Amino acid sequence: MKNLRPSQNSRVHFSGICVYLCPSVAIKNPIIVALDVPSAEQALKLAEQVAPAVGAFKIGKELFVSAGPDIVKRVRATGASVFLDLKFHDIPNTVAKAIAAATRLDVQMLTIHTSGGGEMMRAAEKSAQDTAKSLSLPAPLVLGVTVLTSSDANTLAEIGCQTNVGHQVERLATLAVKSGLRGLVCSPLEIADLRQILPPEIQLVTPGIRTGAEKADDQKRTLSPREAIQAGASWLVIGRPIYAAENPRLAAEKILESIF
Repeated sequence: MKNLRPSQNSRVHFSGICVYLCPSVAIKNPIIVALDVPSAEQALKLAEQVAPAVGAFKIGKELFVSAGPDIVKRVRATGASVFLDLKFHDIPNTVAKAIAAATRLDVQMLTIHTSGGGEMMRAAEKSAQDTAKSLSLPAPLVLGVTVLTSSDANTLAEIGCQTNVGHQVERLATLAVKSGLRGLVCSPLEIADLRQILPPEIQLVTPGIRTGAEKADDQKRTLSPREAIQAGASWLVIGRPIYAAENPRLAAEKILESIF
C-alpha cells in the first residue's frame, strides 16, 4: 500500500485484508495507529497485534529518536504504510533536505509546520515530488500542521498570536494549500469549517481522537472517531485508546466498527 492517493476503484491488500479505495476517502480503513512507545521492539509488537484492524502506522518523535530511521524500514518491511510525524520546521533548504531523506525511507505521509511559511512549504512539497520521481516512488503526502491539538486560545496568546484558534487554523490551512500542500493535520473540531473553504481533494488527517473511555489528557480539542469521519476527516490518528488498551487489537476493531 504505497500510494495514499489511489485512482478510482483501485484495490489493495493490507495485512491480508482487501480494501477498496476512492478519491474521497483515502482508504476504507481510516485508522492510523500512533506507535507512541519508547522502543522498536514494543512498536513492532504493537504493529503486529493491530495490523489487520488498521490502515497505517504513525512513527513520531519518541520512537524515531530512540530507534532511528531503521524503525521506519522495519515497519515498511511488513507491507504497512508509515506516517512519519516529525513536524519539520526550519529554513526552507534544511526542511527540503529533511523531506528528501524521509522520502528515501519510502514513507507515505510526513509532517511540517505551516507556521514555517509559504516558501518553506513550497520547498518541502517540491523536495518530496522531485525525490520520489528520482526513485520511481509515489510522492509522500506532505501534511501541514496548523495549530497543535494540545493548544487553545491561551496558548496562542502566550506566543503573541492575537486571534482565536479557528481563525489561525483557517489562515494557515489556506496558506498551505496555496503553497501546494495536498493535506493538513487538524483538530476534529476544525474539520467541518475547513471542508467549507478548501478544495475537496485535500486530505485531512485528524489526531485528538478519543472514545470517551479514556482519562483526561493533554488533548483539548477532540471528537469521537465516528464524529470526526462524519465531519469530513480522511484519516484518524489514534494512539492511547489503542496502544494503552488491555487488548489493542480488540480496541482497534471496536473503533473501526463504531465508525461504520
